[in-house]
Amino acid sequence: MKFYNREKELQNLQEIEEGSKESSKMTIVVGRRRIGKTTLIKKAYTNQVYLFVSKKNEALLCEEFIVIIQDTLKVKVFGQIKTFKELFEYLMELSKTKHFTLVIDEFQEFLQINNTIYSDMQNIWDSYKDNSKMNLVLSGSIYSLMKKIFEDKKEPLFGRANNKIHLKPFSVQTIKEIVEENHASYNADDLLSFYMLTGGVAKYVEIFVDSKAFTLEKQLALIFKDYSLFLEEGKNLLIEEFGKEYTTYFSILSLIASSKTSRSELESILNKNIGGYLDRLENEYTIIKKVKPIFAKEGSRTVKYEIIDNFFNFWFRFVYKYRSAVEIENYEYVKNIVLRDYATYSGRFLEKYFIEQLKLSYEYSNIGSYWERGNQNEIDIVAVNDEKKTMLFVEVKRNVKKIDLKVLEGKASKLMAKYRKYAFEFEGFSLEDVKNDESFKEMKKDMHG
Repeated sequence: MKFYNREKELQNLQEIEEGSKESSKMTIVVGRRRIGKTTLIKKAYTNQVYLFVSKKNEALLCEEFIVIIQDTLKVKVFGQIKTFKELFEYLMELSKTKHFTLVIDEFQEFLQINNTIYSDMQNIWDSYKDNSKMNLVLSGSIYSLMKKIFEDKKEPLFGRANNKIHLKPFSVQTIKEIVEENHASYNADDLLSFYMLTGGVAKYVEIFVDSKAFTLEKQLALIFKDYSLFLEEGKNLLIEEFGKEYTTYFSILSLIASSKTSRSELESILNKNIGGYLDRLENEYTIIKKVKPIFAKEGSRTVKYEIIDNFFNFWFRFVYKYRSAVEIENYEYVKNIVLRDYATYSGRFLEKYFIEQLKLSYEYSNIGSYWERGNQNEIDIVAVNDEKKTMLFVEVKRNVKKIDLKVLEGKASKLMAKYRKYAFEFEGFSLEDVKNDESFKEMKKDMHG
């Protein structure tokens, strides 16, 4: 698959590299696994010393690294180096006379190998950075650990980075471009399921494209089969994040994926206080986020939780929830459940798709959903432009015939009474607008001149 849509990140990395020719620079690249961090870094720098931190003895790791350094930089490392402290100091000394890029991938794994490495690196970096010419790029997948290493004031590397890139999934615009280029005959549901299942995560997109899985049936066949990467994916990526309490976290995420989105609902089912778990899932692991009605006050208790990542949402809703059937390889059983629930389940992602599309228009100061106590008067999308005093109300349905703008107007009546100085627009977005978005473009054109 060709390289898509990381131009801003590439430019950022290359500008930092140019600056490192004068004095050393440190860049952090974070993002969930499979998002494309390594591919981006390798694309940015054709000539780099790339070191991958695997879980092995420090002396063995250094031995492996020395071979790579000698081969890449065409230098000879003399003497025995058995600690990363010695190796890093050697490289910083070398960079006084030789400019190069050093990439350390899965940087957080040093915690398991020797937790003094970060303080050693800090001392060496502070001593050498002004008189050396190293472009140091530190990449990591376990977000909670990378955040702790670089953003906790108590940690030695706090405040040392010159640059941070948090690599996000592909936008809906890029996902559409990928599908169009690789499957010209796609329909709206093909695009929606591609977005819903990959979530724009580069590795999943690549697997789908390489396997020509552009219909829901082919996508499900790819996910639910022997030796599928996807079946163990949630477990493989998150157990290390959560540690020994992963079963509680998994239970919470499975319930949220099944539309149990309020704390009271979750606690009544799990029969325990989960405030701490929700807080860590949101702020430490960044896997869920709080969703409040648009215009809600700061302290409002009207809160829902949702899983940010599309694939994790699917995995917890269908793979983890029906793991007994998955374990006995009854994949048809689970696929049939997905197909049974698809219309309702995909409707949530249709809303999310249009919210992301509206954000990409850069026309609005605030975009969200609206509901009142007891989930009354729910409005799928409200988009506001405070400068132009405009407000867009949107009803989203898979089937365009089910959209009723009169009902939507009734739901919006309280907001209209409160914001009398605004001009109001009412629109219905359906599955048809996912692919044939000319009507979507015309709507924006009419509203914003």
